[in-house]
Amino acid sequence: MPGSKTEIRNTVSLPDPGVSVMHIVKRILLGVVVVLLLFTTLFLVFVGPWPVYKDSRYRESAYYKDALAAVDADAALSNFTDTPEALRAGWGVRIITPSIGLPIAGYGARKDGMRSQGVRDDLKVKAVSFTDGKDTVVLVGVDMLIIPPNIAEMTVDKVASRIPLASRNLYFTASHTHCGPGGFGPGLAAKFTGGTYNPSVPEFLSSSFADAIVEAWQNMKPAKLAHGTVDARAYIRNRAREHGDVDPNLNYILVEQESGRKCYITRFSAHPTNFGSSMMQFSAEYPGALMRSLEQQTNATAVYLGGGLGSMSGKGIEADGPDARVELMGKTLADLIVAASASPKFTDRVDIASLAVPVGVPPFQARPLSPKWRLSPLAAKLIGLPNEGFVQGARIGDLLFVGLPFDTSGELTRQWREEKAAAGWDLWVTSFSRAYLGYLSPEKYYFETNKRGQLDYEIGFMNWLGPNSTTYFKEILDRVVMQLGKSAPTLAAAP
Repeated sequence: MPGSKTEIRNTVSLPDPGVSVMHIVKRILLGVVVVLLLFTTLFLVFVGPWPVYKDSRYRESAYYKDALAAVDADAALSNFTDTPEALRAGWGVRIITPSIGLPIAGYGARKDGMRSQGVRDDLKVKAVSFTDGKDTVVLVGVDMLIIPPNIAEMTVDKVASRIPLASRNLYFTASHTHCGPGGFGPGLAAKFTGGTYNPSVPEFLSSSFADAIVEAWQNMKPAKLAHGTVDARAYIRNRAREHGDVDPNLNYILVEQESGRKCYITRFSAHPTNFGSSMMQFSAEYPGALMRSLEQQTNATAVYLGGGLGSMSGKGIEADGPDARVELMGKTLADLIVAASASPKFTDRVDIASLAVPVGVPPFQARPLSPKWRLSPLAAKLIGLPNEGFVQGARIGDLLFVGLPFDTSGELTRQWREEKAAAGWDLWVTSFSRAYLGYLSPEKYYFETNKRGQLDYEIGFMNWLGPNSTTYFKEILDRVVMQLGKSAPTLAAAP
């Protein structure tokens, strides 16, 4: 309009505060829902709950057929004869005590990252090599919690680069001391029991193992051996079941070279757990004390092999504190061996054979909370558990050794030994065979619970392979015995 002023206003509309806040809240809630769904999915995939397997149906699996075929093929590389050449034997020793400050393995509850604070007594690897002129086997006893697969593989490679021995010639086992070297392997499972992985540890240990093995092989001389068993039931108990069976055998071998040098090899099944999680010093525990006492009394080298330690613990040793108990238990067992071997019946002609094979295993299914629910098999990958086991076998005359990758129950090892004794064999079952797959227990206990409906530690959280796993490994053990027992178990004594 003429003469009028037109007012032009630029207006900016402000957001409704209520609408803006609601939008942010919705985005937050959506994010929370997505995270919860992701967490739930991952939980269900890796953890569960999943119903337990009623039957692993292992006989229908490829891993079962492959395991038996592998045993057959490896055993076929040995030469079996009822007229072997004269025995030769030698032994070697190396100290494997790590530097103070490196982890100490055995208890997840140890403080300060499991860093060791001292050395109570030295840890060692000891190897004894036997040959009948055609075949060779080396028994390796180590003051460690287990034999980790990475260290075994590194040792095999280092030995093969120096002397003509392969994987099948080396038989490993550990004493299961809970005060041994830690930091030995990657993965959550290894970290829980052995502390943070340190690559220098497997390098040091495998080099020491190889040095002891090579020394044993190079020191083989004409020799003779005797062996026997002491009933040591007064010093072992079933820690899982008050009235359960035990493996009472304290086994020994006495090897004597023509020069008079001697070596004892011994096996027992009680857990070396006199020292608890407060112990922060390296120690070989009572097996170390046993070996020291044997060596002091006989001027021999002494080697210890861990037996069927599952559910087995020591008893009957009354002493003032764990230090005194360790020493007294070791000396008590050594005294029994010295007395039993006072009049040995030697032989100098024994057939030697051996094998060592990886074997597949049933699906993982630990049951940490309930007998009705298991962890997903994918949980094993998450925490770094091996997806295969390892079985070893060795034959020295009428002695048969079978190594399994477990804390194998002493109830089982006793049962299996008595079964094979009827056929003339002295069966030594050992644990921690180049891998660790938890506990192997009698299957009759698999669904057994206490008054509160809870599972025993060994058949719940630590039984990783479910029902039929014991039957599966027993069939492999039977196959090892059958294949290594192709020649007569009893041979003529030395003149």
